[in-house]
Amino acid sequence: MLRKLMKIGILTIVAAIALSACGNREKSNSSKEKDDRIHVVATFSILYDILKEVGGERVDVHSMVPIGTDPHEYEPLPEDIKKATDADALFYNGLNLEGGKAGWFFKLVDTVHKDENAVFELMEGVEPKYITTNEGRDEAINPHAFLDPLVGVKMVENARDALIKIDPDGKETYEQNAKALLDELHEIDELYKTKIGEIPEEHRILVTSERAYQYMADRYGLLEGYIWDIDTEEIGTPHQIKNLVNFIKEHDVPALFVETNVDKRPMETVSKETKVKIAAELYSDELGKSGSEGDTYPKFLRYNIEKIYEGLTE
Repeated sequence: MLRKLMKIGILTIVAAIALSACGNREKSNSSKEKDDRIHVVATFSILYDILKEVGGERVDVHSMVPIGTDPHEYEPLPEDIKKATDADALFYNGLNLEGGKAGWFFKLVDTVHKDENAVFELMEGVEPKYITTNEGRDEAINPHAFLDPLVGVKMVENARDALIKIDPDGKETYEQNAKALLDELHEIDELYKTKIGEIPEEHRILVTSERAYQYMADRYGLLEGYIWDIDTEEIGTPHQIKNLVNFIKEHDVPALFVETNVDKRPMETVSKETKVKIAAELYSDELGKSGSEGDTYPKFLRYNIEKIYEGLTE
């Protein structure tokens, strides 16, 4: 009798566990059915904002590199790996921002076994510009093309086309959302032309810590000055600072700028040596934090040109 009762008890427990598991599966499936959005992963904040705007309510976007963290070298967190594993697509900047084919992003792609057809470069079709040596040889690709509003246009078009490829049913939504953002970026392009055109020609000189603004400066006719070419272990060396001090004196530079995400001390040294003021901070590698003046891509671009204009016309 005892054995019979024990047998009945064990069967009851097993049945309860099975029913519970079944219920959990049904709940999980039900949740999945309710969340029928496309799930994508972007490497950093600027791509996140573009994909969020173009995708609208049809797309859930996860950004890996937090604001305030260097996007050039990043170690994906367990959450990033899980999101990338489950994602319908992965988006990266390209132009070596994430370290190229041997960098952290493609190591992640290999880790999560993502098919190449689900991986999209938003800089596809953008002509790269190079950091050059003193001898004039191309040394490294400058990845900061997104500081040029018309490169932003290409990025939005690439985002739109990729989302349509992933989710053809959302074609109309993606096209409408992209058009709104593209119209704004063309408006910002005109703003850059107007503002820079109003700066006295002899003052159209943009001096920053890093040579991040090469694409934008070439587009709109600004002469560049900078402490270091591109982020390396050697930034703000005495030799680099001396070279920029000489450049500033030679060109009678009216104002200096420093990026929001770099060590301010090298540019403060330059300012002290030249008696030229630091007019403002500019955005370069990332958006501003939520609630700031540069917390979306269009606001980021508008903020930069307004600060450059004010600094070079005062």
